[in-house]
Amino acid sequence: MSRVFLTFAALLLPLPAAALDLEALSAAQRDAFRAEVRAYLLDNPEVLLEAIAVLEERQAGDQAADDAALVAANADALFAGTHSWVGGNPDGDATVVEFVDYNCGFCKRAFGEVMALVEADPGVRLVMKELPILGPDSELASRFAIAVLQLEGAAAYEEVHGRLLSMPGRAGAPAVQRIGAEMDLDMAAIEARMQSPEVGAVIDANRALAARMGINGTPTFVIGGQVVRGYVPLSAMQQLVAEGRQEG
Repeated sequence: MSRVFLTFAALLLPLPAAALDLEALSAAQRDAFRAEVRAYLLDNPEVLLEAIAVLEERQAGDQAADDAALVAANADALFAGTHSWVGGNPDGDATVVEFVDYNCGFCKRAFGEVMALVEADPGVRLVMKELPILGPDSELASRFAIAVLQLEGAAAYEEVHGRLLSMPGRAGAPAVQRIGAEMDLDMAAIEARMQSPEVGAVIDANRALAARMGINGTPTFVIGGQVVRGYVPLSAMQQLVAEGRQEG
């Protein structure tokens, strides 16, 4: 910005050193300086793009540092999987945590990518956190999946989870009933469990964890020390897993 600097310097030459404070300029000097800056930016709009890029890079760095601190502070709740379904390799060396809503379009889109990651990498451990944020149907679907996990076990949950994320349309009561019938589940017991404190406690814990992590959308992934908000293609997930292994 040499042109702006020279113009600004020329404006200030007649002034004492104390007047280098912009607030000390006269109204005419400030107007002249602003006009020169405006003219320069209009002639060189790429400078704005460069400044925005630098700002975004700094903000991304700050966000990454904040996320790493949040992951470290909440590591047990994120990675232990005590009340969550754990897929892939339970003893894997790289854990991927996903916050999911069964009516989230991008969660449905990511489902195939996540399964492909697990299939291609035998060292990936997958932890699923239900985070129903898209209304009563999402709450019901999450309660259904969690109740199945608690009563029927991990294999049944995995099938329910896949069916809910693969089906077209909304995951609500009709879908839950249909899946239950197709899988020959004891729906009376599962429906009772869906309203139980045990299921409610899991959802409450997931919501509290998401709030502490600054997560307000799905899908959100925690991979290594990084928090990724939104859909992630397979190649990017694989890169994040590789970076997480290096950090570990």
